[in-house]
Amino acid sequence: MPTLIELKDGVAKAAEDPFTHVADDQDMASGDVIVSLARFQAEGEGLLSEGRRVGVRLKAEEEVEALAYDLPQLSLVALEFPKYRDGRAYTNARLLRERFHFKGEVRAVGDVLREQAGFMVRVGFDAFEPADDASSNEWQAAAHRYRHVYQRSADGRAPAFAEREG
Repeated sequence: MPTLIELKDGVAKAAEDPFTHVADDQDMASGDVIVSLARFQAEGEGLLSEGRRVGVRLKAEEEVEALAYDLPQLSLVALEFPKYRDGRAYTNARLLRERFHFKGEVRAVGDVLREQAGFMVRVGFDAFEPADDASSNEWQAAAHRYRHVYQRSADGRAPAFAEREG
């Protein structure tokens, strides 16, 4: 089971994952689950009607717009990084937060490295399954490494030029 690091109110903590990742070829687990987009489209209505918390795992090539109608019922969206240098999950995270106003957990999964933490937090990620063995303290330090930012993003931090003006 992967380690889960949650970032709440600027503090990173190791956490127990209440969700079970269920592959498309596995029998459905009991309790809270994370399923693929394809499986959610086939079985999601039934899963949600059972009163369990449901999350959907999106591959990098899948568009978050496919979940737009169902987002209010989902507990989390797990966005996959197939390689650390593939940035499509950043776009999906920002869309979830800014366009769709998703209030649930946005989790980074796959090839997730702590060097990316600051950028991930800026676009709306609040939970991480790190590929490296970094501790929650290391993730917190990486998430807050830079005092100044240079563009607006989902985290609402003022860019350096706005700080200078105001």
